[in-house]
Amino acid sequence: MSDHVEQPPSLVAAFYRFVALPDYKDLRGPLQQRCEDLGLSGTILLASEGINGTVAGPEKGVRRLFERLGEDTRLADIPYKESWAEKPPFYRMKVRLKKEIVSMGVAGIDPASRVGEYVAPEQWNELIERDDVRLVDTRNDYEVHLGRFKGAEDPNTRSFREFPQWVDTHLDPQKDKHVAMYCTGGIRCEKATAYLLEKGFEHVYHLDGGILNYLESIDRESSDWEGECFVFDNRVTVDHDLAEGDFEVCPACRMPLTGEDRESPEFELHVSCPKCFHRLTESKRESLLERARQIELAEQRGEKHLGMRQAPPVDKDHSGSDQ
Repeated sequence: MSDHVEQPPSLVAAFYRFVALPDYKDLRGPLQQRCEDLGLSGTILLASEGINGTVAGPEKGVRRLFERLGEDTRLADIPYKESWAEKPPFYRMKVRLKKEIVSMGVAGIDPASRVGEYVAPEQWNELIERDDVRLVDTRNDYEVHLGRFKGAEDPNTRSFREFPQWVDTHLDPQKDKHVAMYCTGGIRCEKATAYLLEKGFEHVYHLDGGILNYLESIDRESSDWEGECFVFDNRVTVDHDLAEGDFEVCPACRMPLTGEDRESPEFELHVSCPKCFHRLTESKRESLLERARQIELAEQRGEKHLGMRQAPPVDKDHSGSDQ
């Protein structure tokens, strides 16, 4: 008789708030301990400009965390996007101190004081289908590759720090009178709208709550979303029902893999994919081959190896909730 106990699904909560936190360094220790006491895992970023995070765990623990956050008036009633994961989407709990909760690298941009116009999911389709609106995806290229809104422009950025330069070379406040932007959970496009307003753009919009809020609010038949939505945890993607998607990540470069990637002769299970095949050193390849052997042995024993489904890539300048 097996002693295996089925784990209940984990509630996943993605959240952020731009708010002045001059004492953010003092918040780290108590917040880390609180999350651990509640049985939560995930990542929370703290900076002088606010808080940004994704946590997962027992529903009661997640709810209790937001109750406790609310004891600080600056963090009271933070909205968060919910989804569920059949397996824990994070391995541990980390509360980190950063210069920015989402790193654009441009001084003086303050979304807490000035941002673009929030657009509810129910009004989003009507806005982005207008001929006078430029629709821009503020996410990184590997995220856009897996799913996007119909007609959205892809800036082909590898990091959010590259986004301001793309704006400066591809958008013109004199010509582009209406610019709509979106991201996974809302934080990147909120900061992007603040940047555009600073550059003199007049009508700037962003999807309230991001893609996750849209998928939760709009049914498939009425949706302008195509593909799956990349998330920064072990689920890799979520589908239109916010259920875990079908994508995995390459163990070498940690980029998400499509069906086409898996069909490539440069794809080797647990070792490489077309994106990293030509960059692998021999020693790295040997290390990954040994890891693959350990994964196979674990599967034969009916055990789970941590390498079987890794967390997706994390932009070093953005590792919180946006997510």
